[in-house]
Amino acid sequence: MSVANIQRRKFLKTSVGAAAVVIAPGMILFDMAHGKTEAVSGKVRWGMLINTANCAEDCNDCVMACNRENGLSGGLSPTDSQWIRKIELKDKRSGRELSLPMMCQHCEHPPCVDVCPTAASFKRADGIVLVDKHLCIGCRYCMMACPYKARSFVHEPLHDQVPDVPRGKGTVESCTMCVHRVDKGQQPACAEACPNKSILFGNLNDPDSDISRKIRAVASTEIRADLGLNTGIRYQGL
Repeated sequence: MSVANIQRRKFLKTSVGAAAVVIAPGMILFDMAHGKTEAVSGKVRWGMLINTANCAEDCNDCVMACNRENGLSGGLSPTDSQWIRKIELKDKRSGRELSLPMMCQHCEHPPCVDVCPTAASFKRADGIVLVDKHLCIGCRYCMMACPYKARSFVHEPLHDQVPDVPRGKGTVESCTMCVHRVDKGQQPACAEACPNKSILFGNLNDPDSDISRKIRAVASTEIRADLGLNTGIRYQGL
Protein backbone atom coordinates (compact mmCIF):
# COMPACT_ATOMS: atom_id res chain seq x y z
CA MET A 1 0.00 0.00 0.00
CA SER A 2 1.34 3.44 -0.96
CA VAL A 3 2.22 6.07 1.63
CA ALA A 4 -0.57 8.30 0.24
CA ASN A 5 -3.19 5.59 0.77
CA ILE A 6 -1.99 4.92 4.32
CA GLN A 7 -2.20 8.61 5.16
CA ARG A 8 -5.65 8.82 3.56
CA ARG A 9 -6.93 5.89 5.65
CA LYS A 10 -5.53 7.44 8.82
CA PHE A 11 -7.25 10.73 7.96
CA LEU A 12 -10.61 9.04 7.33
CA LYS A 13 -10.34 7.03 10.56
CA THR A 14 -9.59 10.20 12.53
CA SER A 15 -12.44 12.10 10.84
CA VAL A 16 -14.98 9.37 11.53
CA GLY A 17 -13.89 9.22 15.16
CA ALA A 18 -14.25 12.97 15.54
CA ALA A 19 -17.70 12.88 13.95
CA ALA A 20 -18.78 10.16 16.35
CA VAL A 21 -17.88 12.40 19.27
CA VAL A 22 -19.98 15.23 17.89
CA ILE A 23 -23.08 13.22 17.00
CA ALA A 24 -23.13 10.86 19.97
CA PRO A 25 -26.59 10.83 21.62
CA GLY A 26 -27.06 13.94 23.70
CA MET A 27 -23.62 15.34 22.82
CA ILE A 28 -23.86 18.44 20.65
CA LEU A 29 -21.44 21.30 20.01
CA PHE A 30 -23.55 23.31 22.47
CA ASP A 31 -22.54 20.91 25.24
CA MET A 32 -18.89 20.93 24.24
CA ALA A 33 -18.86 24.73 24.39
CA HIS A 34 -19.73 24.41 28.06
CA GLY A 35 -16.93 21.96 28.69
CA LYS A 36 -19.35 19.04 29.05
CA THR A 37 -17.59 15.85 28.00
CA GLU A 38 -20.20 13.22 28.92
CA ALA A 39 -23.33 12.58 26.88
CA VAL A 40 -26.59 13.41 28.62
CA SER A 41 -28.89 10.49 29.36
CA GLY A 42 -32.50 9.81 28.49
CA LYS A 43 -32.85 8.37 31.99
CA VAL A 44 -33.23 12.00 33.10
CA ARG A 45 -35.92 14.40 31.96
CA TRP A 46 -35.59 17.85 33.44
CA GLY A 47 -38.77 19.80 34.14
CA MET A 48 -40.48 22.37 36.32
CA LEU A 49 -43.67 22.55 38.33
CA ILE A 50 -44.89 26.13 38.76
CA ASN A 51 -47.34 26.87 41.57
CA THR A 52 -49.47 29.73 40.24
CA ALA A 53 -51.10 30.24 43.66
CA ASN A 54 -47.76 31.48 45.00
CA CYS A 55 -46.88 33.55 41.92
CA ALA A 56 -47.51 37.19 42.83
CA GLU A 57 -48.77 39.49 40.09
CA ASP A 58 -46.30 42.25 40.86
CA CYS A 59 -43.28 39.94 41.23
CA ASN A 60 -40.78 39.73 38.38
CA ASP A 61 -37.88 38.15 40.23
CA CYS A 62 -37.76 35.13 37.90
CA VAL A 63 -37.71 37.38 34.82
CA MET A 64 -34.96 39.59 36.24
CA ALA A 65 -32.88 36.57 37.27
CA CYS A 66 -33.20 35.12 33.77
CA ASN A 67 -32.10 38.40 32.21
CA ARG A 68 -29.06 38.67 34.49
CA GLU A 69 -28.01 35.06 34.06
CA ASN A 70 -28.24 35.08 30.28
CA GLY A 71 -27.16 38.64 29.51
CA LEU A 72 -30.57 39.75 28.21
CA SER A 73 -31.68 43.36 28.07
CA GLY A 74 -35.09 42.61 29.54
CA GLY A 75 -37.43 43.35 26.65
CA LEU A 76 -37.00 47.11 26.74
CA SER A 77 -38.00 47.35 23.07
CA PRO A 78 -40.10 45.14 20.74
CA THR A 79 -36.93 43.72 19.18
CA ASP A 80 -35.33 42.70 22.50
CA SER A 81 -35.20 39.08 23.62
CA GLN A 82 -37.02 38.01 26.74
CA TRP A 83 -36.88 34.34 27.58
CA ILE A 84 -39.43 34.51 30.41
CA ARG A 85 -42.44 36.81 30.47
CA LYS A 86 -45.11 37.18 33.11
CA ILE A 87 -48.65 36.85 31.78
CA GLU A 88 -51.95 37.58 33.49
CA LEU A 89 -54.93 35.26 33.07
CA LYS A 90 -58.56 35.99 33.89
CA ASP A 91 -61.52 33.62 33.92
CA LYS A 92 -64.32 35.67 32.33
CA ARG A 93 -67.00 33.59 34.01
CA SER A 94 -65.71 33.63 37.58
CA GLY A 95 -63.54 36.74 37.44
CA ARG A 96 -60.61 34.78 38.94
CA GLU A 97 -57.24 36.26 38.05
CA LEU A 98 -53.78 34.76 38.29
CA SER A 99 -50.25 35.43 37.17
CA LEU A 100 -47.68 33.00 35.82
CA PRO A 101 -44.30 32.91 34.06
CA MET A 102 -44.32 31.74 30.45
CA MET A 103 -41.22 30.38 28.78
CA CYS A 104 -40.18 27.58 26.42
CA GLN A 105 -42.16 24.56 27.59
CA HIS A 106 -39.43 22.06 26.62
CA CYS A 107 -41.86 19.73 24.89
CA GLU A 108 -41.26 16.03 24.45
CA HIS A 109 -42.53 16.48 20.88
CA PRO A 110 -41.38 20.06 20.11
CA PRO A 111 -42.99 21.63 17.00
CA CYS A 112 -39.97 23.95 16.68
CA VAL A 113 -37.72 20.95 16.07
CA ASP A 114 -40.11 19.43 13.53
CA VAL A 115 -40.11 22.50 11.26
CA CYS A 116 -36.44 23.52 11.51
CA PRO A 117 -34.82 23.00 8.07
CA THR A 118 -31.24 22.89 9.38
CA ALA A 119 -31.64 20.89 12.62
CA ALA A 120 -30.59 23.99 14.56
CA SER A 121 -33.55 23.44 16.88
CA PHE A 122 -33.00 20.20 18.74
CA LYS A 123 -33.99 18.36 21.90
CA ARG A 124 -31.32 16.88 24.14
CA ALA A 125 -31.72 13.37 25.48
CA ASP A 126 -32.64 14.87 28.87
CA GLY A 127 -35.56 16.83 27.38
CA ILE A 128 -34.02 20.33 27.20
CA VAL A 129 -34.86 22.06 23.91
CA LEU A 130 -32.09 24.27 22.50
CA VAL A 131 -30.97 26.17 19.40
CA ASP A 132 -27.54 25.62 17.87
CA LYS A 133 -26.53 29.15 16.79
CA HIS A 134 -23.98 27.74 14.34
CA LEU A 135 -26.76 26.06 12.36
CA CYS A 136 -29.57 28.59 12.73
CA ILE A 137 -30.19 30.55 9.50
CA GLY A 138 -32.79 32.88 11.01
CA CYS A 139 -35.73 31.60 8.96
CA ARG A 140 -37.98 31.84 12.03
CA TYR A 141 -40.11 28.82 11.12
CA CYS A 142 -39.71 27.67 14.72
CA MET A 143 -41.15 30.94 16.01
CA MET A 144 -44.26 30.42 13.91
CA ALA A 145 -44.56 26.79 15.00
CA CYS A 146 -44.27 27.43 18.75
CA PRO A 147 -47.75 27.62 20.30
CA TYR A 148 -46.34 29.41 23.36
CA LYS A 149 -44.69 32.35 21.55
CA ALA A 150 -41.60 31.45 23.53
CA ARG A 151 -38.93 32.24 20.95
CA SER A 152 -37.24 35.53 20.07
CA PHE A 153 -35.19 36.72 17.12
CA VAL A 154 -31.95 38.64 17.65
CA HIS A 155 -32.19 41.74 15.43
CA GLU A 156 -29.18 43.73 16.60
CA PRO A 157 -25.47 43.06 17.19
CA LEU A 158 -24.75 41.80 20.71
CA HIS A 159 -22.12 43.06 23.11
CA ASP A 160 -20.81 41.98 26.53
CA GLN A 161 -22.23 38.48 26.23
CA VAL A 162 -22.17 35.93 29.02
CA PRO A 163 -19.48 33.33 28.12
CA ASP A 164 -21.70 30.36 29.06
CA VAL A 165 -24.62 31.58 26.91
CA PRO A 166 -23.68 31.82 23.22
CA ARG A 167 -25.96 34.17 21.27
CA GLY A 168 -25.79 35.86 17.88
CA LYS A 169 -27.44 38.41 15.60
CA GLY A 170 -29.75 36.83 13.03
CA THR A 171 -30.52 33.76 15.13
CA VAL A 172 -33.50 32.56 17.14
CA GLU A 173 -33.26 31.92 20.87
CA SER A 174 -35.40 30.95 23.85
CA CYS A 175 -35.23 29.67 27.41
CA THR A 176 -32.50 27.04 27.72
CA MET A 177 -33.62 25.99 31.19
CA CYS A 178 -30.20 27.39 32.17
CA VAL A 179 -28.57 24.30 30.69
CA HIS A 180 -25.13 25.65 31.60
CA ARG A 181 -26.17 25.61 35.26
CA VAL A 182 -28.04 22.31 35.09
CA ASP A 183 -24.98 20.58 33.64
CA LYS A 184 -23.06 21.73 36.73
CA GLY A 185 -25.68 20.34 39.11
CA GLN A 186 -27.32 23.71 39.79
CA GLN A 187 -30.90 24.93 39.48
CA PRO A 188 -32.08 27.26 36.71
CA ALA A 189 -31.72 30.90 37.72
CA CYS A 190 -35.50 31.51 37.77
CA ALA A 191 -36.15 28.66 40.21
CA GLU A 192 -33.34 29.77 42.49
CA ALA A 193 -34.48 33.41 42.50
CA CYS A 194 -38.20 32.89 43.17
CA PRO A 195 -38.86 34.30 46.66
CA ASN A 196 -41.98 32.18 47.15
CA LYS A 197 -40.41 28.95 45.87
CA SER A 198 -43.11 28.80 43.22
CA ILE A 199 -40.83 27.05 40.71
CA LEU A 200 -39.87 23.47 41.56
CA PHE A 201 -37.14 22.07 39.29
CA GLY A 202 -36.15 18.43 39.03
CA ASN A 203 -36.03 15.10 37.24
CA LEU A 204 -39.47 14.08 35.98
CA ASN A 205 -38.22 10.55 35.28
CA ASP A 206 -37.17 9.91 38.88
CA PRO A 207 -40.22 8.79 40.89
CA ASP A 208 -38.44 9.73 44.11
CA SER A 209 -37.53 13.29 43.08
CA ASP A 210 -39.29 16.19 44.79
CA ILE A 211 -40.98 17.25 41.57
CA SER A 212 -42.30 13.77 40.79
CA ARG A 213 -43.68 13.34 44.29
CA LYS A 214 -45.32 16.77 44.10
CA ILE A 215 -46.94 16.05 40.74
CA ARG A 216 -48.40 12.85 42.17
CA ALA A 217 -49.74 14.73 45.19
CA VAL A 218 -51.33 17.77 43.54
CA ALA A 219 -53.33 18.51 40.42
CA SER A 220 -51.21 20.01 37.66
CA THR A 221 -51.71 20.73 34.01
CA GLU A 222 -49.88 21.58 30.81
CA ILE A 223 -50.56 24.73 28.81
CA ARG A 224 -52.37 23.59 25.64
CA ALA A 225 -52.45 19.99 26.75
CA ASP A 226 -54.76 19.35 23.80
CA LEU A 227 -51.75 19.54 21.48
CA GLY A 228 -50.25 16.38 22.98
CA LEU A 229 -46.73 17.84 23.24
CA ASN A 230 -46.06 16.46 26.75
CA THR A 231 -44.39 19.61 28.03
CA GLY A 232 -41.62 19.61 30.61
CA ILE A 233 -43.19 22.64 32.30
CA ARG A 234 -46.29 21.94 34.40
CA TYR A 235 -48.53 24.39 36.23
CA GLN A 236 -50.31 23.90 39.55
CA GLY A 237 -53.45 25.87 40.33
CA LEU A 238 -54.69 26.66 36.82
